[in-house]
Amino acid sequence: MITTTTPMEGAILKLPCLRSVSRNTNFTNRSSNSFPWRYRRLHISASAASASAPLVEGPKLGPGSLGHITRSDFPILHQEINGLKLVYLDNAATSQKPTAVIKALQNYYEAYNSNVHRGIHYLSAKATDEYESARQKVANFIHAAEAREIIFTRNATEAINLVAYSWGLSNLKPGDEIITTIAEHHSAIVPWQIVAQKTGAVLRFVNLTEDEVPDVGQLRDFLSRSTKLLVMHHVSNMLASVLPMDEVISWAHDVGAKVLVDACQSVPHMVVDVKNLDTDFLVGSSHKMCGPTGVGFLYGKSKILSGMPPFLGGGEMIADVYLDHSTYAEPPSRFEAGTPAIGEAIGLGAAIDYLSEIGMQQIHDYEMELGNYLYDRLSSVSDVRIYGPAPSRTVKRAALCSFNVKDVHPTDIATFLDQQHGVAIRSGHHCAQPLHRHLGISASARASLHFYNTKDDVDRFIDALKDTINFFTSFK
Repeated sequence: MITTTTPMEGAILKLPCLRSVSRNTNFTNRSSNSFPWRYRRLHISASAASASAPLVEGPKLGPGSLGHITRSDFPILHQEINGLKLVYLDNAATSQKPTAVIKALQNYYEAYNSNVHRGIHYLSAKATDEYESARQKVANFIHAAEAREIIFTRNATEAINLVAYSWGLSNLKPGDEIITTIAEHHSAIVPWQIVAQKTGAVLRFVNLTEDEVPDVGQLRDFLSRSTKLLVMHHVSNMLASVLPMDEVISWAHDVGAKVLVDACQSVPHMVVDVKNLDTDFLVGSSHKMCGPTGVGFLYGKSKILSGMPPFLGGGEMIADVYLDHSTYAEPPSRFEAGTPAIGEAIGLGAAIDYLSEIGMQQIHDYEMELGNYLYDRLSSVSDVRIYGPAPSRTVKRAALCSFNVKDVHPTDIATFLDQQHGVAIRSGHHCAQPLHRHLGISASARASLHFYNTKDDVDRFIDALKDTINFFTSFK
């Protein structure tokens, strides 16, 4: 047996000695040339994508499903792991990229690589046009009023920190309250801990209901004139709960508070409309929505952004620089110091084109059905505990399941699934340690879906999980 230590609560993990298993465990991926694939875009017009007629009519998870239709657009899904077809169920951590996005990145670097905003030559003008076009695409995708309400950042974490350091340090004072939940991602907790320490503001945490959903009733009771900011996820990356953000934002505005929505797990999977939500800030991440890593975005209402000081200083974010002072550009340039992630932003724009061509409502409807199928299949496995609310006609779950198996560590489960079955899931605390502590656990396993997954993926995962459980319980 191999003994390793991990950062998770100092746990000692005993990983299985896979040499004793009869299957070949040589972890050598076949090259991309070992499988035939060709790029095929969905033949869905923009008007058809927004029309009422669904792409997948009725409950259909079989061969004609959205997952089957789109799989050929994702070359990474067509490889084998340890001689077994890859089943990728780690989409809450990062999504895979369609060929359209890969080609957009390649085209930028091959055809018009140049810095933006600073040059008058053709390459710079082309790069600037494509970069700013990507900003407009993000604005359209989340229904922002105008493109200047979109700020490109390295990721959603940086977007939250931008609000914390620019708006938070300028507006919060001792005794002011920041309300969030115990189910937040660390990126929505740690920056506000730092701001609270610097300003004297107070952090208050909303607990869970018996159904393991953040308690919006308690949240409403917490709200008062002392509340200056509400920071909440739209969809939980661990519990799969979907919060009624329209109501919550209205309650917060009634007491004069601002709202920041972590939409990293909602923007890739459903229609998100910032104007209808009336949120003050919203953050998203490219890599979770079929775009490249290294770029995210902050949405902020124009009036609020205009009153915020710079987050970073340097080139591009200035109007004029003198030896004794500087004046600053208007947003979004004010918050985009230095050379941005140009190719990545253009790739994000290509990802938005791809998602929009399918239609976000189509994606959401399909994922809801596939997610319910995952929940039903997983809940039927003996000794499995799924976290978060049970789906029903009134309770909607995101298409993911965090779970534990009695007497088997989640990292053992994830390791065996990968090495013996080619199934990729996540194990750990999912950047949600306070939530795991509240649930009385240090870690969990998580299977998460996207629209290119299929019923076959879920079935293979469940069969592999049963085999994994049998393997570990055989030692008892």
